[in-house]
Amino acid sequence: EFGMCGLAFLFNQKIPVENSRNRVSAALEKILHRGPDDGRMETAGDATIGHRRLSIIDLEGSPQPMQDSTGRYLLAYNGEIYNYREIRATLVSRWSFATEGDTEVLLAGLILEGENFLERLEGMWAFALWDSCEQRLLLGRDRMGKKPLFYQLLENGRGIACASEIPALRELSDVPWHEDERSVFDYLNHGYAMPGYTALREVREILPGHVAEWRMDGEFSQRSWWKLQIRDYHGKRTDAAIELRQAFTDAVEKRMVADVEVGAFLSGGIDSSLVCAIICKELGHPVKTFTIGFEEEAFDERQYARQVSELYGTDHYEEILTSWDENILEHQLLHHVGQPFADASILPTALVSKVAARHVKVALSGDGGDELFSGYQRYQARNILIWYSRLPKGLQHLAEKAVRALPEPVAHHSRSILKKAHLFMDIVERQQAETPYFAPLMFSPTLLQHIAPELKKQGNPPPGIPEQTELDDIGRMMFADALVYLPQDVLTKVDRASMAHSLETRAPLLDRKVVELAFSLPRHWHRGYLGGKKMLRTAFSDLLPSSIWTRRKQGFGVPIHAWFRGKLGDRLLTLAQENADGPLSTTAVSELLEAHRHGGRDHGYRLWVLYSYLLWRSNRA
Repeated sequence: EFGMCGLAFLFNQKIPVENSRNRVSAALEKILHRGPDDGRMETAGDATIGHRRLSIIDLEGSPQPMQDSTGRYLLAYNGEIYNYREIRATLVSRWSFATEGDTEVLLAGLILEGENFLERLEGMWAFALWDSCEQRLLLGRDRMGKKPLFYQLLENGRGIACASEIPALRELSDVPWHEDERSVFDYLNHGYAMPGYTALREVREILPGHVAEWRMDGEFSQRSWWKLQIRDYHGKRTDAAIELRQAFTDAVEKRMVADVEVGAFLSGGIDSSLVCAIICKELGHPVKTFTIGFEEEAFDERQYARQVSELYGTDHYEEILTSWDENILEHQLLHHVGQPFADASILPTALVSKVAARHVKVALSGDGGDELFSGYQRYQARNILIWYSRLPKGLQHLAEKAVRALPEPVAHHSRSILKKAHLFMDIVERQQAETPYFAPLMFSPTLLQHIAPELKKQGNPPPGIPEQTELDDIGRMMFADALVYLPQDVLTKVDRASMAHSLETRAPLLDRKVVELAFSLPRHWHRGYLGGKKMLRTAFSDLLPSSIWTRRKQGFGVPIHAWFRGKLGDRLLTLAQENADGPLSTTAVSELLEAHRHGGRDHGYRLWVLYSYLLWRSNRA
């Protein structure tokens, strides 16, 4: 109902109820940005549950936390259920509804049908349902992991705290937190913690597509209620294109439902351009669109966004990220993400959200297109790698030496063959070390060993990515990216950056029907030898000009290479010295920075990984 909100829950018998209420209240203060329109708290025995609200649907009704008529159950929920009206109609004979929104539909469904009810829902959510009779807490997350939910077991498991963001969770207990060495290893390798884990030993995250149950005797269990399955598609490619067009258009239409104005992000890439085209042309809605640009031409995509905006007559707003403002990043990282996070595009995402939030409360995005439709350049690199690995070893060695001898340009990789060659050599180096693939690597094993020599070389187990025998290399990569990279990087970035500005984002490509259809199609329908997203083009070629279809994939690149040549590099050195007692070698960090500034290699994104970690470590409560 209320779109993006935030929740907090605490059960701790060792402290007075008044104390619990104060802690939950402090946690809600920390997530005020997630729901500035309203905040409430309810207590049932030793359980206190709180909620912050951002009103999108049923603006006046449906206060949360919501209680059933008997007073036994209490629900706090953050999210949006798009098909709640249809589901409500099927429950109305068994439940007398007092409100018009989706919260009560979730409450009724969970009470009447238990967790099996989740199967019927379309949308994004994280919820906490307290049963005061059985003293039992049920926690759940949506299929793809769009909405966050963190928890900490207290008093040897006989208490529990949960919250939408890590900084809010910190307010709920006074148990000290410790850095998780395994997660730090994962972070340095991939730029984020593995699903279910965080950079802190005491803090865990409910997995996407899972529910967890906690009882006051200390029993805690987590199980999946939905799994991404690879099914075989039996129709022809033309049938699939018609089905995809229908599913994606329906998904966009569902996500336009709101009692407030809905806008859209427009980056100039295929995915966000398609979302805008569908809103305007297929559904006939006017829409406001939002873009961020950069002064550095290689990173600036505004001309493509403008082209799509002009084509469809959207009400278009753009802003330029001119200079590096470390305060924005520090605020994002410390007050919203709450753990190291290596995707620098969280900055432009926060800025575009800030621009959008001045005009709308909800924005649609194109997230998920690369994982589902094979858009990433790393899939292309894997294709070339198969060919490259057939070359004689001597030739491979020569090629590598030749590329490494040439200075690496600081241009964006979409503009430079040499830059691509350097990135490719990085992949070759990592490929020898990594089997099987479950997420892109930030450092080669030798470089990581040099930078963090004392760190135990052991991460947390990646989620069980089934060995899909029928999948080829690239198919497996896409599958792993949908289960690891998408929730841990892309969706985390978009949720924290947009919620920081009280903006709800919706991703129609992550609609269950679109996801399941995309993963049922033969992989060669998605990617030819030279590029991906073939299926999107087959289904929607008439909606976008060829300049958008054929342009090189860029992604939301950020010119961090230049920032590290300036004051950000000096800041990194200071942070490294402040954290000399940590796992990073100060000498190795300054050598890497020196090589970046004067040695002809672009280590921008690697330095960013280190910078984000050190910044968090210096400020960790």
